[in-house]
Amino acid sequence: MKRAKLQVLSIVLLLVFSTACKKSASGSSETGASPAANPPAATEPSPAPASASTPATAPAPVAPATPPPPFSAAQKLGMFAYAKNNQSSDQQLRDEYDCYTSVEQQTGIDPEAGPPSGPSAADIQAAQQQAAANAPEAQGGRLRGAARGALGGAAVGAMTGNAGRGAAVGATVGTVRGGRMQRAANEQSKEQAAQSAGAQMQQQANQAKAAYDKQMATFKRGFSACMDAREYSVK
Repeated sequence: MKRAKLQVLSIVLLLVFSTACKKSASGSSETGASPAANPPAATEPSPAPASASTPATAPAPVAPATPPPPFSAAQKLGMFAYAKNNQSSDQQLRDEYDCYTSVEQQTGIDPEAGPPSGPSAADIQAAQQQAAANAPEAQGGRLRGAARGALGGAAVGAMTGNAGRGAAVGATVGTVRGGRMQRAANEQSKEQAAQSAGAQMQQQANQAKAAYDKQMATFKRGFSACMDAREYSVK
């Protein structure tokens, strides 16, 4: 009987001891956990509130389209431009004007200056009169004619027995003839000088016109090249 009680008591003590060990082990595992294993989540900074005094950024203003020029630069040059890429008429006028001014700046040619005006009839006449007045004139024709006439008259007079009278008559005739020949020579010299002056003026006008035509041809080539680069056909 006593032995049975001891056995029951031993069993109860074992159960109590076992329960106490389990509680001790459970508490130590809960209290021994490292705080670094589960670090607290980092707090994200809250966005700063927008200042009421800072104005909102306004969108950049859109520049208005440049109005097209009121004329066609191609037509001013006597040319025609045709759009290759369905450009609008306003865009074509802008492109023509841009090419016109660009070529003008690059070449220094002013296509609006117009061709040089040739000399008028009054200008040519004035130049001819001036040249005729300054033309060289023959001198001494009357004296030379008189001398030749006197010699001829003396020879004729000698055959008739009156050489002196023949010489006098010959001198008179020679003087008239020499003067007439001198006047004719002077008139011819003046006419040649007048014709030369008129021809020179016309030649200068032709040279100026040729230089102008060459400049305009250069300008038109530059204009065509510029328009071709912008997808236009220019004729």
